[in-house]
Amino acid sequence: MGKKLTAKTADKYVLYQQAVQSADQDVQFLVDTYKAIRGKKPKHLREDFCGTCLMSGEWAKLGKSYTTESYDIDPEPLAWGLANNLQPLGAVAKRVQQYQEDARTPSRKAPDVRCAQNFSYWVFKTRAEMLAYFVGVYNDLAADGIFVCDLHGGPESIQELEEETEMDDESFTYVWDQDSINPITGEARLHIHFRFPDGTEMTDAFTYDWRLWGLPELREILQDAGFSSVDCYWEGTDDDGESGNGVFTKSEQGEACLSYVAYLVASK
Repeated sequence: MGKKLTAKTADKYVLYQQAVQSADQDVQFLVDTYKAIRGKKPKHLREDFCGTCLMSGEWAKLGKSYTTESYDIDPEPLAWGLANNLQPLGAVAKRVQQYQEDARTPSRKAPDVRCAQNFSYWVFKTRAEMLAYFVGVYNDLAADGIFVCDLHGGPESIQELEEETEMDDESFTYVWDQDSINPITGEARLHIHFRFPDGTEMTDAFTYDWRLWGLPELREILQDAGFSSVDCYWEGTDDDGESGNGVFTKSEQGEACLSYVAYLVASK
């Protein structure tokens, strides 16, 4: 059994990847969705707000013809990702190009799939900013490209609360803290904390200054940006009917859950 994690010994990026990300499943969703829409395999991915490039690395591992561009303005997660996620892949890492640049920067190569995961694009707080970002995405894509973004919603998403999730191996507890929310502007200050069995806590490991966006309005903005179709992919539930099962299918009817995660898939 490995050494017990504490706030002093843990790496926040490792914890984030374990608690928040499921890069292999996310990449499979992107590939399967593109194939279902276009009838062929995608090759070139553009990952906006890429952080540690975990997803980009998973994409490149699919095969020699799979390439990615990864954009983020923060040098710290990019450097960490290069050392910990990409370089260990050896020659595969050569198919991932990191750019410390704004997500609104045009791609070097038109992507088949462009994505913005973990609600990161909510950094754009006004409709004008969001529309400009989506227009840039539309113009940037290959002729048969698609754009995929995830979002969360439901009554709990607009409440000031803390949600704890203990990891299966009990090595730490992930805490999503909706610290402050302004219902007039939709602006929110959110944090991620990590708590450990010894009682220590890594407080404010990550902090987000976002606007909370609703699914219908994001869909309408994507349509205004020029996309010919914008489909919602809704998550199914386990046999108990209460927990999400991680399987997302195209749907025009969702359940009024207290909290949900969904995808929007926009096609040119």
